[in-house]
Amino acid sequence: MMAMSGGVDSSVGALLLKEAGYEVVGATMRLWVECEADSMAAPRSCCSLADLEDAAGAASHLGLEHMVLDMRREFRGLVVDRFVDEYRRGLTPNPCILCNRHLKFELLLNAAKRMGMDFLATGHYARVLLDEQGRYRLFASEGAGKDQSYVLYMLNQETLPAVLFPNGDYPKGGLRRRAAESGLEVAEKPDSQEICFLPAGDYREFLRERIPEAFEPGPILDVRGRRLGEHQGIASYTVGQRRGLGIAHPHPLFVVSVDAKSNTVVAGTREEASRQRLTAGEATWVAGKPPAAEFDAGVKTRYRAAAAPARVRVISEETFKVEFPEPAWAIAPGQAAVVYRGTEVLGGGTILRD
Repeated sequence: MMAMSGGVDSSVGALLLKEAGYEVVGATMRLWVECEADSMAAPRSCCSLADLEDAAGAASHLGLEHMVLDMRREFRGLVVDRFVDEYRRGLTPNPCILCNRHLKFELLLNAAKRMGMDFLATGHYARVLLDEQGRYRLFASEGAGKDQSYVLYMLNQETLPAVLFPNGDYPKGGLRRRAAESGLEVAEKPDSQEICFLPAGDYREFLRERIPEAFEPGPILDVRGRRLGEHQGIASYTVGQRRGLGIAHPHPLFVVSVDAKSNTVVAGTREEASRQRLTAGEATWVAGKPPAAEFDAGVKTRYRAAAAPARVRVISEETFKVEFPEPAWAIAPGQAAVVYRGTEVLGGGTILRD
């Protein structure tokens, strides 16, 4: 089963699998009806009716059977509702990680198995290798100029044997050339840039309709508790944010923390918005367990950040702590802390509030 979103990555992934000799069936998840209604105005999402048509067209061009799986109820409950709830609590969620964890590599993978298929493939840029001890290992994509291993850290020894990433380290720009050479109409289709269920890209308006209480004004304080100004609702702010504070100050100010209970935003200097420690929960490890109770690693705290040297200490089965020798910029509760050894993904978890 090739998960086909209607974009170039998954379409070429299906092509590569077919050329490698696999029997491929395309599958597209129907996720969000509100996105479908807005699809003509915002065609760059990845869950619109236009994308369903593009996925079906690519499958037809490649001579593949194509199916649409209705997962709207599951998507709302497991991804959208949690996205909204975490903003209500002053956190900064990553819905792509939620979707991968619960929908793609749980529900969709299980559906593929029930249908008698051996593998679920996606268009993610990452690599899976089987070592001499028979363990499956997950690596960043090095040659593609694009890496998505950060949002895949939840994969493990139960899921990885049935997962394929055909794009792997395909050369940068090569997928679009390959799509054009194969006559795929999606060859020049732009990549989706926004959260898939927010085709207009305005998450604040989306949240305002659902949690108006998170847009009640409140104080902006400095790290010493002195009032600096007034915010327009905690859901409009995330750690590290500079724009939108509306405060005249001799030095640039950034959001340091967001406290939903007191309806308070704390702002400070860049140094004050950096931290040397974090605690992560909901931990998962690719090997099934961490490599040691305490070990050195690289840790990424946001998708586009580089992995920073750190010391990782395992607290429990689901919790670990990270200490950086140098302060790390804008560690946001709700985002993921992903642990690497070189380019290998060891595991990760959700950053917790202090």
